[in-house]
Amino acid sequence: MKDPDRQQQRQSFVNQQLASRDIRDPQVLAAMGRVARHEFVQPQHQSKAYDDCPLPIGHHQTISQPYIVALMTQLVAPRANSVALDVGSGSGYQAAVLAEIVSKVYSIEIVDTLAHQASMRLQRLDYQNTEVRAGDGYQGWPDRAPFDVIILAAAPNHVPPPLIEQLKPGGKLVLPVGDQRQVLMLIEKHSDGSLQEQAIIPVVFVPMTGPSLS
Repeated sequence: MKDPDRQQQRQSFVNQQLASRDIRDPQVLAAMGRVARHEFVQPQHQSKAYDDCPLPIGHHQTISQPYIVALMTQLVAPRANSVALDVGSGSGYQAAVLAEIVSKVYSIEIVDTLAHQASMRLQRLDYQNTEVRAGDGYQGWPDRAPFDVIILAAAPNHVPPPLIEQLKPGGKLVLPVGDQRQVLMLIEKHSDGSLQEQAIIPVVFVPMTGPSLS
């Protein structure tokens, strides 16, 4: 498919699947329209790249449903000077969406192969404000903390304390939490260090794995 056709397809999916629902942040809508999701899916799933559904990317992982990516991005309210932590890089799609908005994105993926592929893909697509490493996302990225926004794309059965610690006062963390039943949680850290938590919607994510949860 030619690039103009892809651009038209992206704009159509932004209008019909995101703006027609509850995605209202113009920066998020613009970012979702600019990121070429077909670059982040496997070749056999190219025809479904702009469907509103998750898709397998190998290693028992998925690229998230576009609506959920947009919703999570909107919930943390990223801005141009924000520094973001993306936990669970997968193919790098969420990192790319954030990179369209914020100044810097640090992205962690526990599967070495996926981390390498995501890093190479983001470099090829010229997302120069991203950095990807393989590691245990539960522990965050202490050397690059604190973060204005944190997005977690795998479900732990509790909120990881290191991520709370690495969240800047005034910052926001969004993550799925739960085992059999998961809920998307938004956590905001106030200037005094206190936390405000809000349950958003039921969700289904791959479970978070790693030595911290074993």
